[in-house]
Amino acid sequence: MGTKQKNERTLPRRDVLGGLCVTGLAVPVASTSQIPDEASLIPPKENDVLVHSFGDDSGKVIRIDELAADTKQIFAWAMDPLSGNVRNGTRLNQVVLIRVDVSRMSEATASKSINGLVAYSGVCSHTGCDVTDWNSEFLRFQCPCHESQFDPADGARVVGGPAPWQLAALPLKEIEGNVGVAGEFEGRVGFQQPGLSPFGI
Repeated sequence: MGTKQKNERTLPRRDVLGGLCVTGLAVPVASTSQIPDEASLIPPKENDVLVHSFGDDSGKVIRIDELAADTKQIFAWAMDPLSGNVRNGTRLNQVVLIRVDVSRMSEATASKSINGLVAYSGVCSHTGCDVTDWNSEFLRFQCPCHESQFDPADGARVVGGPAPWQLAALPLKEIEGNVGVAGEFEGRVGFQQPGLSPFGI
C-alpha cells in the first residue's frame, strides 16, 4: 500500500463521502438518509471472500467452480467473512471476475489466479465506466462507453481503445472452496478525468 493511499484513509469520514458523491463513486442506496458506512468503503483485503454483486445471487459467496472458462465476466464485491461486511460503498471496490483458459495466461497473471479465475477492478481507467461488455471473438473485456479493451489473460492490459492503463489486478486464493482474496489491488485503481488529474488510489 502506497503512502498516498494510507493518508487518504485518515481523512474525516464526511470528507471522504463528500468526495465520492461529487465524483459519482458512492454506490446508490435505498434511502437518501443512508450513507455508506466506513467498513463498506475499505478496499478488498486479504482473506475476504467474493460475493455476487447483482441478480438473484446478489450477496451469495462465489464458489471456485462456478464459472466456465472464457465466458462473460461477472461483477463481485469483497466481503469480510467474519463480520459479513460487504465492501460495496464505492464503485472503486467493484471487481470483475472471470475464468481464463490457463493455457493462454501470462506467467504474471497465473501467479494471481486460482483455478483459472482472475479478478480485476471493474472500473475502466479511461473515464470510469463499468467494464460490463465481453468481446467473445477475441476473449477480452470491453468498456461500453468508449470501447477500450483489456486482455484478462495478460494482466488486463489495454489492447484497444483510449484507456490509459490496465485494470488493477486483485490476487486470489481458495478459502474453503470459495473465491478468496489473497491481497490488495495491485496496480492503479481509478480513472482519468478529461482535463483533471486522474481519480483513484
